Amino acid sequence: MSDSTVVAFDYLPLPDGRRLALATLDSERSLNALTLDMVDALLPQLAAWAGDDSVAMVLLRGRGDRAFCAGGDVRRLTEAARTGEGDRLYPGRFFAREYRLDYAIHRFPKPLLVWGTGVVMGGGLGLFSGARFRVATDTTRMAMPEITIGLYPDVGGSYFLSRLPGRLGLFLGLSAQQFGGADARYLGLATHVLSATGWQALLDGLQAMNWAGDALAQTEAVDQVLQMLALTDLASGPVQQHEAEINRLASHDSLQALDSAWRSTTPEDAWLARGVTNYRAGSPTSAALIWRQWHEAAGQTLAEVFRVEWMLSSQCALHPDFPEGVRALLIDKDLAPRWQPAVLAGVDAAWLDGHYREPDGMAQPLSDLEAVYGA
Repeated sequence: MSDSTVVAFDYLPLPDGRRLALATLDSERSLNALTLDMVDALLPQLAAWAGDDSVAMVLLRGRGDRAFCAGGDVRRLTEAARTGEGDRLYPGRFFAREYRLDYAIHRFPKPLLVWGTGVVMGGGLGLFSGARFRVATDTTRMAMPEITIGLYPDVGGSYFLSRLPGRLGLFLGLSAQQFGGADARYLGLATHVLSATGWQALLDGLQAMNWAGDALAQTEAVDQVLQMLALTDLASGPVQQHEAEINRLASHDSLQALDSAWRSTTPEDAWLARGVTNYRAGSPTSAALIWRQWHEAAGQTLAEVFRVEWMLSSQCALHPDFPEGVRALLIDKDLAPRWQPAVLAGVDAAWLDGHYREPDGMAQPLSDLEAVYGA
């Protein structure tokens, strides 16, 4: 085994002399929250494995059973805006590297599996969503909770939420509501659901697999191993159970109409009600960004989405709500963010458009994604 600062790399032998390559986010205490050190360790290693004929497949997981990855290191991202100290351009550099990693996972040329047990939220879902094999477990808790901290579902969230059926993605973005492995599979965010205790059985099955044939044959063989281990008796989750009601709740023609409805009426079901409550407590600017991104990203390529998200996320770190939301939820923990603007009516077009510009002193760093990793 070899170790970077916060990612452990390992190999397991295969019968034909090749290897399985394993990468483990190694910060269990922080629920494997994604840091720039992690990103900078993973990016070159993935590139090396892509070109290494001795590596047949890559697996990515988090240390421990509690989380694959609970999100990005948002405390560090908002430090300069909150304290007036530090590097104001750091968020732009972080998001550029993080989104490059996410895109590289989407376009990785070999079988790549992410083991998404426990908490898989925010930046963790960004890593998870791009893998060919996206394995949830019976302990998985997924969400894109960014509205609660003054951000929006980034890391490709604009792309995958806008492509979920009906208005399910819009609801999940606006409500920050959590869901488990059964719903992840139902939505297509996960390809398989295994037992949280099944990691070793998965490794054993992959090591015993016949790795002969071309890439398509190998991918199909990996799928067969996963199908043999997959849980088949999971009860349906709240998203599937309430799909019709979710679509009705989010069916408004404007965000203003939705906002009025969600602030005047609370659903009887507890899970839906919690989502509406999350929305009411969230950032109005975030709500406007989520609404706009859900509509616009549906017509954009993945690379285009990441380029837009880089501008938005970098600007969010320079605008008031993201650092204020992190302060209220994670630092002071008073759970009383002072959003600016405080209500949706204050989020005018000029304010929103200001988030869709390259930050001063930075140029678009993701213009080469298709050339480097493929369209």
